[in-house]
Amino acid sequence: MKLLLKLSKEALRYKTLYIVAILSTFGLTAVNLTAPKVLSSMTGIVEKGVTEASFAAIGQLTLILVILYLLRIALRFMSNYLSHKAAWFLVGDLRRKVYDKLERLHIGFFHDKQTGDLMSRITNDTRDFELLYAHIIPDIITNGFTFIGVLTILLSINWKLAFATCFPLPLILISGFVFSKKVRPFFRIQQKKMGEYNGKLQDNLSGIHEIQSFGRENYETDKVDEKNFAQVMAMLKALKISAVFHPSVEFISSIGTIVVVSVGGLLAFYDGLSLETIVAFMLYLSMFYAPVSGLANMLESVQQSMAGAERVMAILDTESEIKNKENAEDLGTAKGAVEFKNVSFSYQEEVPVLKNISFKVKPGMMVALVGPTGVGKTTLTQLISRFYDVKSGEILVDGKNIKDVTLESLRNNISTVLQDTFLFNGTIEENIAYAKPDATFEEILEASKAANIHEDIMAMPDTYKTQVGERGLRLSGGQKQRVAIARAILRKSPIIILDEATASVDVETEKEIQAAINNIAGKKTIFAIAHRLSTIRNADMILVIENGEIAEMGTHQELVDLGGIYARMDKIQSSVRI
Repeated sequence: MKLLLKLSKEALRYKTLYIVAILSTFGLTAVNLTAPKVLSSMTGIVEKGVTEASFAAIGQLTLILVILYLLRIALRFMSNYLSHKAAWFLVGDLRRKVYDKLERLHIGFFHDKQTGDLMSRITNDTRDFELLYAHIIPDIITNGFTFIGVLTILLSINWKLAFATCFPLPLILISGFVFSKKVRPFFRIQQKKMGEYNGKLQDNLSGIHEIQSFGRENYETDKVDEKNFAQVMAMLKALKISAVFHPSVEFISSIGTIVVVSVGGLLAFYDGLSLETIVAFMLYLSMFYAPVSGLANMLESVQQSMAGAERVMAILDTESEIKNKENAEDLGTAKGAVEFKNVSFSYQEEVPVLKNISFKVKPGMMVALVGPTGVGKTTLTQLISRFYDVKSGEILVDGKNIKDVTLESLRNNISTVLQDTFLFNGTIEENIAYAKPDATFEEILEASKAANIHEDIMAMPDTYKTQVGERGLRLSGGQKQRVAIARAILRKSPIIILDEATASVDVETEKEIQAAINNIAGKKTIFAIAHRLSTIRNADMILVIENGEIAEMGTHQELVDLGGIYARMDKIQSSVRI
């Protein structure tokens, strides 16, 4: 019920459509209840003998039936279409809402999530809401209204026969309750398996180059097949229970019909029931058991919808660990001063990643972070953007604690260029302008020149209109990096983070990227993570990170003269270059 109340709140914005659809449903049910009465009246007239006067009465009743059937068409259209319209609008709203929520959740939420599973929740699980609101709820209203209406009519016709009709109902209700308890876990598993299947598909399609390179096509086909049939088998387990339940309901309903026919025959013999009464009762009897049989089908659909709804609501109910505090202020345009004060951080309790990090950076300085892989360099830069919150200590930008300013204003002052550059499937111009959608073409050109990518772009057949392909596959690694740098420059953020911007490129491309970095050095506060020490020799400050702590700090020459960790790293890399 709690989940249903939440779902109802989501649907309230379309209450007008639902009200009209429900009223149409009531009207449709009233028409369906009236038609058998008209037919039984015609039977009664025929039973008494056809006369000239009865012909006129039959003609009137025939006209009434035609009007009722035409009205039924109009009411059914309004009931079906308006409920579907409201339901699909609701699905669209929920998809937007779930996607928007995912976009705003903290980065840590995605660490143990598969992209394909999240996509399945947005597309497949939200689609089940259409089943709930366009089919199940209208059917429940229709069937409930029909059941009450038919029962009332049956009681008015013959209360003894009506009570005999109700004989199977307790058995059907008990079996429906048992079915609901048994089947929902299987539908929940099926939805989960579908998410895993989508996740595997997404992984494999993204890694198709690696699959073909290593000749793992057959292996991956088997793995996908395994996920595929795991979902199929989970669905079949649910359907197996359904396959037992539905015939059981039909059997119980059939027993009820047998009881009614038997009792009706006895009453006709002993109490003298008329043919008109028996015909009316039999016509309404089929309408009486139709809602009960429909309940069996609805229960299966309800369990499937609720399983999907649980997965959708699990996302909507998730609170982001990173959010604005009350009365957070706008940072405005920062100058670029950054300070770490005794900052410690860990992803898991008792497994520290950073320990007591303290340093100051003035606006326009270039700070390099060096050290072995996995010591916390990238984590340190992500803390500046508040993708994670520090466990202790504080980070200041222009003297303000970043927890005291809004996330939007903080991140507006920071641009990031990652080692694994992500470009959207579109043109080069669109990817550069992504950081500033209202940028003029002149601004895009200026940023491209500063990033040393302009000449490469002009050498392409479609220049700035060149399609980069999914994830930028049509560009080289160095070109993607420089497009990303151009994107960061265009945003005109006072702080730029370069995470291994030259790690995967050749020496010539490294020089191009280094020239791009030099073009913005002194104008922006730069945090550069690097393994190639040659790219950060001119940094104003180099932090050597080891075991989550700052082991050494200084300029290139100061650290070489110190003869410590940095000096050994520089000596090794210099000998390799020679």
